[in-house]
Amino acid sequence: MATSTDDSDDPYLWLEDLDGATALGWVRERNAETVAALTGTAAFAARQAEIRQVLDADDRIPYPGWRGDHFYYDFWRDAAHPRGLWRRTTLDQYRRPEPEWDVLLDLDALAEREGENWVWGGVTALPPAQQLCLVSLSRGGADAVVVREYDLGDRAFVEDGFTITEAKTDVCWIDADHIYVGTDLGPGSLTDSGYPRVVRRWRRGTPLTEAEVVYEASSEDVAAYGWHDPTPGFERDFVGRGLDFYRSEDFLLTGAGERVRIPVPEDAWWGVHREWLVIRPRTPWTVGELTCPAGALLATRFDAFVAGSRDLTVLFRPDARTSLSGYAWTRNHLILTTLTDVRSKLEVLTPGEREWRREPLPGVPADEEGCLVETDPEIGDAYLVASEGFLQPATLRLGQIGGPVETLKRAPAFFDTDGLAVRQFFATSADGARVPYFVVGDPAAPAGPTLLSGYGGFEISLTPGYGGITGRGWLARGGTYVVANIRGGGEYGPQWHRAALRENRPRAFEDFAAVATDLATRGITTPEQLGIEGGSNGGLLMGVMLTRYPTLVGAVVAHVPLLDMRRYHRLLAGASWMAEYGDPDVPEDWAFLREYSPYHNVHRAAAYPPVLFITSTRDDRVHPGHARKMTARLREYGHDVTYYENVEGGHGAAANNEQRAFIEALELEFLWQRLAPSRAVAPRQPTDERRAGAAVAE
Repeated sequence: MATSTDDSDDPYLWLEDLDGATALGWVRERNAETVAALTGTAAFAARQAEIRQVLDADDRIPYPGWRGDHFYYDFWRDAAHPRGLWRRTTLDQYRRPEPEWDVLLDLDALAEREGENWVWGGVTALPPAQQLCLVSLSRGGADAVVVREYDLGDRAFVEDGFTITEAKTDVCWIDADHIYVGTDLGPGSLTDSGYPRVVRRWRRGTPLTEAEVVYEASSEDVAAYGWHDPTPGFERDFVGRGLDFYRSEDFLLTGAGERVRIPVPEDAWWGVHREWLVIRPRTPWTVGELTCPAGALLATRFDAFVAGSRDLTVLFRPDARTSLSGYAWTRNHLILTTLTDVRSKLEVLTPGEREWRREPLPGVPADEEGCLVETDPEIGDAYLVASEGFLQPATLRLGQIGGPVETLKRAPAFFDTDGLAVRQFFATSADGARVPYFVVGDPAAPAGPTLLSGYGGFEISLTPGYGGITGRGWLARGGTYVVANIRGGGEYGPQWHRAALRENRPRAFEDFAAVATDLATRGITTPEQLGIEGGSNGGLLMGVMLTRYPTLVGAVVAHVPLLDMRRYHRLLAGASWMAEYGDPDVPEDWAFLREYSPYHNVHRAAAYPPVLFITSTRDDRVHPGHARKMTARLREYGHDVTYYENVEGGHGAAANNEQRAFIEALELEFLWQRLAPSRAVAPRQPTDERRAGAAVAE
């Protein structure tokens, strides 16, 4: 077994040359082969058009953001505005079927005017007026952005305003003339992971290179960051560093420029709101006589805690079936989202003199999944909540804690759900763990084409949600859709994630294999009719399923995948993930990584199911070299491999709806061709009743 990360024997290193002429020539050849094999038919064109209808639907919900100024902000893409419009409206207008929107920035017009391929990267505004903004613009969808100051009053970029050239930049307003900046200023300014190493306090009108340095991390850290809390009466400044993906060291900056450590565990997730500090430890934490389990949520007074008090209140304590999914403050209340066997529940907690009052959050029907969309903690106790299910389009409601709840918007139905149902099963993994998964489809149907999706990493949970593309392109054509909640995710809290960390990563793969096996055992599908798909870390999962469990599946689709576990830490942001996977430069770590690294486990004599790799030249998070090299090796050994690399799109592999529709159609065409070409019938359209199947658990 190899105990070194010497890569001199890698014949495809040249494919890591992102924009090299030889590598791009190879990409063009593969793309041409894929386009010729999967597109060009009337069926493909129809499928692509159906997906585009879903993406560009005028009646889909424009999910808004609040910024403390009573406006409803939104970034909107449609057929007429493929790059998008940043816009806002009032609540009265938003209530209408067709609101009047005030367009703040037209990205299509800007891109045409400047001759740039701009993709929206987000915005941060200066409170309380929200007039001065720092707009992030990405070239082609990459994580790296150009930051430019924009004045909403003038509807124009500020001449000689704050401007930062393309980089993976972190910015935060302090006041109208100062911002915190972490960016690429040349050698020594970035960590090994490619993120800012130095935080500066930049004053308007001065060179960025001369800005005051307020904090520095080491090159081995993931990143350094700084931010300002502008809450009136509770103004604070913080700096910190990510020690790895899950551990950090954070400080309060005093007016005298001193740094005071926030005394929480390095692996804890914490946040402040007015006088409150909330803490979520990722491992058990004993404070005095109180022992808090991993995944609990605690509250205390911030100033007292920093001064040495340890008077903590437990707001949430997990159990074997229930975990904390998230939380958000309103002005006077704390809203919790919990998961019990991957089904959500929302509660509102209210601090009192002696204890916190707890009650259900109104606005989510009992049979639908709830998702907190927005709160505005600076100005009040209103909230936006969406409810939906695999077969129920979303409904957006506006609530006021202690007051009424009103329905604002309902999303359209994109496919007929008659005869379909949602069922939940539990598979038994190799070590006996119970692994939940959802099955969406016709429960009376015989074994047929099934698409199984999974992720299993970084404590990310996969929860039920309505997917118009999956519904129209798969379910409505007679397919069954499955979501596996495997270890490595966050469905059961930090312990569910830790169970698949580093040397225990194979538990996630075993869980996914157990679900695939269980689907066949229950007669839902057969290995020959089972397709699997996943992206990013889920793409690693797909690579392992391809090379380790090839007899369980009939086709594989991997988006922007991670596949070379010997060199992942040397490519783009890969070094930041070593807490998740391990360090290939440490012989003991490479020993277990080598056992499953897909790129190192391709064999000429093995029989693999057909596989489609989809990636992006502009992905500056997971290097496209992973998919390029894996494809080249599979081709060398004579295996059935299909490859498509979008020249834009970043880690999402698509920069606009047109590109996304093409890629989604490509995936569906590949799956139907490989799994059940005779079943690729026209989709059933939604009925007027828009009925949804019942949800049951088994």
